[in-house]
Amino acid sequence: MDDNGRLEHDPDRRNERGERGHDHSGHNHAGAGQTHGVSADADRRYLTIAFLLIVGFMAFEVVVGILAHSLALLSDAAHMLTDAGALALSLVILGYVQRPGGEALTYGRRRAEVLSGQANGAVLLVLGLLVVYESISRLITPPDVAGLAVTTVAAAGVIVNVAAAWVMAKANRQSLNIEGSFQHIVTDLYAFIGTLIAGIVIMVTGFDRADAIASLLVAVLMFRSGFDLQRKAIRVLLESAPEGMPPAEVGQAMAQGEHVREVHDLHVWELAPGHPILTAHVLVAHDADCHAVRRALERMLKERFKIAHTTLQVDHAQAQLLSIQR
Repeated sequence: MDDNGRLEHDPDRRNERGERGHDHSGHNHAGAGQTHGVSADADRRYLTIAFLLIVGFMAFEVVVGILAHSLALLSDAAHMLTDAGALALSLVILGYVQRPGGEALTYGRRRAEVLSGQANGAVLLVLGLLVVYESISRLITPPDVAGLAVTTVAAAGVIVNVAAAWVMAKANRQSLNIEGSFQHIVTDLYAFIGTLIAGIVIMVTGFDRADAIASLLVAVLMFRSGFDLQRKAIRVLLESAPEGMPPAEVGQAMAQGEHVREVHDLHVWELAPGHPILTAHVLVAHDADCHAVRRALERMLKERFKIAHTTLQVDHAQAQLLSIQR
């Protein structure tokens, strides 16, 4: 790559600028912005099952948490409410991205998945702050906690969340829309495990502050999941190159193609995680078949880098002329 961002096949041709001749643009949009019907139907089924499991248990946990004076149970129930909301949002977004984009949304509605993941991450961060605040209050003035009730409900919660996480793990977690909901459920699973341990400690030792300590650990997990979802969403929204796909590596692979003399104006980004897009200007030998070179590059990009949506402008490089200097 030279100072002007050009990638060249032959170092000896660095001065071969190649003024634009006739246009040889090519598009390969296979699979771009589309969701296969079978996969979407399966994801919808998994989301619905998980939603029913979470909502049913959440109602039960709220009642027991109030009766047992357990912050850990109530914070778990609040988190399960966000789980239910995240799952409901995921179901709505899943249907939304299936609809045609129309004239205005030329890339379709796939980017809505990223916004859904970002919203789920924000909810986790806010909820984590609330749990931290209440946990600190209960560490200072711990209420009486019914250890047996906490332990029983937490054990049941572990079972329910394991089932929900197992179902969600089958869905397409490459989508931030689904991954956001999955992270809600996994965090809730860890919360129930912590609550179960806290309940056992309270029953055995009478140490009521174990309930608040378990809540603080849950908050840490919420922060971790929330920040990770935000990081992934922001990368997509800033149109960063996909993780594990350095543009320089992609450009060098293209520049090594047969008859390719130069690659520049290369851009690689994601419409949503798992849906990379590439555009580039490619100069080829003046006597090469532009269309054949373009098709070969598209095959290579799809097979090696899994980039199915490409827009390549392929032009002939200017032929070398004899230069006589005084």
